[in-house]
Amino acid sequence: VGSHLCPDTLAAIEQLKKDGKEFEFIDILNSHEELKVYLALRDKDPLYDGIRGTERMGIPAFIKDCGCVTLDIAEI
Repeated sequence: VGSHLCPDTLAAIEQLKKDGKEFEFIDILNSHEELKVYLALRDKDPLYDGIRGTERMGIPAFIKDCGCVTLDIAEI
């Protein structure tokens, strides 16, 4: 989950490709519905406790096959 406008997201995409990882990219700025889903996650998930109330968006975020979310690409 990220944005094509975010340099960190673009770097993560390149790293995942380089590592040969299969992934689906969800661009939260491409779809109003995807943005709403992401904001609901960010507003409630304890993972984002340190991000809420700052100017950071908390992307890229990675949703693993088990459904849990991480902000650390090394956990993918």
